[in-house]
Amino acid sequence: MPEVYTVKVEEGRAASNGKPSVGPVYRCIYAKDGLLELPADLESPFDFFRDSVKRNPSNPMLGRRQKNDSKMGPYVWLTYQEVYDAAIQMGSAMRSRGLNPGDRCGIYGSNCPEWIIAMEACNSSAVTYVPLYDTLGPSAVEFIINHAEVSIAFVQEKKIPSILSCLDQCSSNLKTIVSFGNVSTTQKKEAEERGTSCFSWGEFLQLRSLDLDLPSKKKTDICTIMYTSGTTGEPKGVIIKNEAFMAEVLSIDHILFLTDRVAAEDDVYFSFLPLAHVYDQIMETYCIYKGSSIGFWQGDVRFLIEDVQTLKPTIFCGVPRVFDRICSGINSKVSSGGALQSTLFHYAYNYKLRYLEKGLPQHKAAPLFDKLVFDKTKQALGGRVRILLSGAAPLPKHVEEFLRITSGSTLSQGYGLTESCAGCFTAIGDVFSMIGTVGVPMPTVEARLESVPEMGYDALSSDARGEICLRGVTLFSGYHKRQDLTEEVMIDGWFHTGDIGEWQPNGAMKIIDRKKNIFKLSQGEYIAVENIENKYLQCPLITSIWVYGNSFESFLVAVVVPERKALEDWALEHNLTDDFKNLCDNLKARKYILDELNSTGLKHQLRGFELLKAVHLEPIPFDMERDLITPTFKLKRPQMLKYYKDHIDQLYKEAKV
Repeated sequence: MPEVYTVKVEEGRAASNGKPSVGPVYRCIYAKDGLLELPADLESPFDFFRDSVKRNPSNPMLGRRQKNDSKMGPYVWLTYQEVYDAAIQMGSAMRSRGLNPGDRCGIYGSNCPEWIIAMEACNSSAVTYVPLYDTLGPSAVEFIINHAEVSIAFVQEKKIPSILSCLDQCSSNLKTIVSFGNVSTTQKKEAEERGTSCFSWGEFLQLRSLDLDLPSKKKTDICTIMYTSGTTGEPKGVIIKNEAFMAEVLSIDHILFLTDRVAAEDDVYFSFLPLAHVYDQIMETYCIYKGSSIGFWQGDVRFLIEDVQTLKPTIFCGVPRVFDRICSGINSKVSSGGALQSTLFHYAYNYKLRYLEKGLPQHKAAPLFDKLVFDKTKQALGGRVRILLSGAAPLPKHVEEFLRITSGSTLSQGYGLTESCAGCFTAIGDVFSMIGTVGVPMPTVEARLESVPEMGYDALSSDARGEICLRGVTLFSGYHKRQDLTEEVMIDGWFHTGDIGEWQPNGAMKIIDRKKNIFKLSQGEYIAVENIENKYLQCPLITSIWVYGNSFESFLVAVVVPERKALEDWALEHNLTDDFKNLCDNLKARKYILDELNSTGLKHQLRGFELLKAVHLEPIPFDMERDLITPTFKLKRPQMLKYYKDHIDQLYKEAKV
């Protein structure tokens, strides 16, 4: 394996004409002679699907669990040929309703076979699909339908009421609703009164014509407009063309081919991350391209692990929150297994860690312990996983290390945005020195850092830090109807991500901060709040934290979600009998958490003005229902301030007493 995984393709340049300095431009070594280009014969993601159907028509493609007498049974599968036939017929029915290439079709619902069939029906007819999702806030669905001029929507049965409730505001655009399942006569009537037709899945299929000739497709067609939450303001519609979408899929294949093992017909992917996001959509399209099988979860987080155990996937994409739960599950099993088992586990863990740190690949670091000890722990994900991917938010280092040792699989943490069509950086799964980083640029993009002088980040210094900027084949083509926002982030051909990164000696990138989340305290000190929150999050007594500083004040306060068990254990020791909710109001408990947070802060070299003066303890985790976080668990700061305003005012009062 090489020592450094990037190559320099352009020198940096000093600041001039009011523009900040920029560091050198890098590519990953797997694209050192040029970025990965799209083969000339590919025009649309539909080509991937059609070719897989030709290669293995009878391979299982989409599976879900069937209910037998109120109990969930095994997975039941549709083959590639069955899905293809359904998608072609759906496409024909869409054309019979007057849909032309370039028109927009909404897809609204949780992951299931119908979602993918609707997506492939759009791909077959050169129709642009637009995921609709209510996690962007209560009025988001209505906003997206009108903004993208969606004329037909495929909708999950249980979402029909919410789509009908916004028809008054969108019926001038939305003329056809197709349920993933059934619709009631009342629902049909309600839609018709507003000039919209509503069909069950089966009824809509009947509208197909015998003419199944497909319209022609081009690389430059818009594949999807994907709305991204943004932590402020209205959702932004990210335009992704066929060529960017396909190049991203091929770049995953390219990097797996060179560093791991590509997906194949016998691979099984577990689908639970929202298909409305680019991360899961790209991964499922990759599986379709390779002819692999996709099994869907039931849609209930309580049964997530049970679904995984039943499916036994080989490829698992998750987010830190899910991986954290898996690790906790393994840890509690180990500690409840008695002293001997626990001692053996920890000995094996440290032994394997030593050899991984020496650079041995996953399967050679401790083969004997893999058999004796880690064969049991890898059952947490069904026992067959060979590729683990993590994205959407930073994966805590201890969780990443734990999974690399105990899961029997390679693990890659990646970084990407809707605007970069999912992953633009990825760690190489079997290179242990990339732990704690997001790895190297994908083979379709080049990256450089741009200095951010007001935050003290210099892209030309020996430890280069700055805003991550990208250019390449897999970037978006602008925000729909928002040229102004597009010009804010696309400057001289470079997309400005808003994330602050730091190059590592091996060519990997580490995300250290966020450019937007910066404010000034009254004494003029700049606060890079995400960086501070990440340090406080290393305190084991808390699960979430939102740090706030008012520019008229000289200090910081925070709203904290405590780790329930830790706080209850502390209460027991101090003979407090309050329940969790009352404990959060208890002054002693608040002081205890505040002191522990500040000692964690000091341990991580936070400066005096970055320490907290007061905290409010919140018993309920920050959630999307209250519009406090985005679907990828980023804090929505303006909404947090609005929601906790009274508490914040109170904290400032208290801290001054």
